[in-house]
Amino acid sequence: MPKKVGATRKISTSHVPIVGMTESVKAELLSTMKKLGIVRSESYNKLGSISHWGLDWKKAIPEIKSFRTPDTLGLPAKIMDWTINDLAKAITAQQAACIDAVAKKIYRRFPRKENQNKRKELCKQLKTLAFLDNSLLHRLVRKEFKRGHSWVKNQIVYQQVGYKCKRLSRNTYQLELAGLRRGKRNRIVIRSNRKIKGQIRLIHNQILQRFEIHFLVDHGTVEIPSERRSIGVDKGYTEVFYDSEGQAHGKGLGKATTKKSVRVAWPFGHRICAKNRNRGKLWALHRKLEKIDPAKSARILENNLTRKTENRRYRQNQAELAAIIGAASKSLFNGEALKVFAEDLTQPIKGKRQSSAVSRKLNNWMKGAIRDSLQKWANWTGSVVTEVQPSYTSQIDSRTRTLLGERTGDNFTGIDGVVLQADYNAAQNILARGTDKEIGKYMSKTEVQAVLLRRTARFLRGMGLSLVDGVELGWLDPKHTKTKAFKQLLVEMPGSPKQTSGRFNSNYRLTTSHLGSNKLHLDRFIPDCPD
Repeated sequence: MPKKVGATRKISTSHVPIVGMTESVKAELLSTMKKLGIVRSESYNKLGSISHWGLDWKKAIPEIKSFRTPDTLGLPAKIMDWTINDLAKAITAQQAACIDAVAKKIYRRFPRKENQNKRKELCKQLKTLAFLDNSLLHRLVRKEFKRGHSWVKNQIVYQQVGYKCKRLSRNTYQLELAGLRRGKRNRIVIRSNRKIKGQIRLIHNQILQRFEIHFLVDHGTVEIPSERRSIGVDKGYTEVFYDSEGQAHGKGLGKATTKKSVRVAWPFGHRICAKNRNRGKLWALHRKLEKIDPAKSARILENNLTRKTENRRYRQNQAELAAIIGAASKSLFNGEALKVFAEDLTQPIKGKRQSSAVSRKLNNWMKGAIRDSLQKWANWTGSVVTEVQPSYTSQIDSRTRTLLGERTGDNFTGIDGVVLQADYNAAQNILARGTDKEIGKYMSKTEVQAVLLRRTARFLRGMGLSLVDGVELGWLDPKHTKTKAFKQLLVEMPGSPKQTSGRFNSNYRLTTSHLGSNKLHLDRFIPDCPD
């Protein structure tokens, strides 16, 4: 049995609908939400600036009550206090996100081990207002941190003392919520499969036009082992994950996403594109008939130009994709505590111009949902997720760790003619990059390319070849020849060595006849390439 080092709680957010309330209760709840919207707006204006950097949410209530008291809005003090605390926690989370983003820029600006102390000092200053005295940090924070504003006026936060929960039947509960008048509670009926505990959030869902209760559900604890098995994960469009053990998870993601945008009746176009073209024609007809036939124009506007059906279809499609992603994450961990290395895909794709169809598919690709689902199931299984630099993970041969080879579709062909599954090959590269000391998470794409070109040059040198030979044989993509690193390596390694210390004779020259044959054995040269 592996040794246990701790435990983690399995927590998720549950949304349950309100199925019963009187009109008077509904009017009071909407009035309370509107008043609390004023509190949220003024609190954000007060606390959302850099002057309140490093805010302690427990000290936020006196700051707000110094200029806004509950009596001025006719609110109970407790309900206002709960809203202020909730808002202060949101501002604290916003500041933490800003610190994380600025820390990434610091690591990119000051890479390598010799700048380690400088990075630590700058990250330490970020946690307090000391960064205001540093011009670099001040500029980075000002660029990343946007002063917050709140227009939310459809929520009420209740703590445990602010309501009572009573069971009426198997899946029906009655909540008695604290109201605007002392001693009077508002009764609502909800449909839920569990009794509600802890802090709750009453929300008026304006899209679905219904009231909901959002609350946290504790599913117990899971023990964290001291040792975890390492695994690399490639995030894809066709399938959600492809791991370094050769298993695909969530295979239906690509088909579901494409089906969501492609119009079945017209195979040469896309449903969304065709629908919007028709809507454009209807808009033109509506504007044309406004003066000629106002009644018909109004009917077109009401019956043909609304978004109700399309929004409902969008929610259904998003729910379907989320279910596929959740099942894939659960299948990946399978209840086991793992050490997962995954790509960091938070940065937008730049430098490539896609067609409108490809752009639409990539927009529907739920990268954020994949990342959140992976982290959720990692927390639930006691696993840890480490994100790595994603550049060139799909263009490296996982056996040699070099740029030699070519990816075409779902296949990666090595220089010895061996064909690997492209996503499996990428997952192997991601696993190796998780322990790579030369390639850090915050390195730029150009720096990663320079490191890989150096490795490729050393590998080819062991075979008695140069980078130019690799390009001429079709092993190395010609796009790398335009980089500064490639030209610098040509100066450092101008030609093929006359003698090598490896087991391969440098005078042996490879020709195109070796491509696709079994005469070239890579295991004879892999020791010359660093791990």
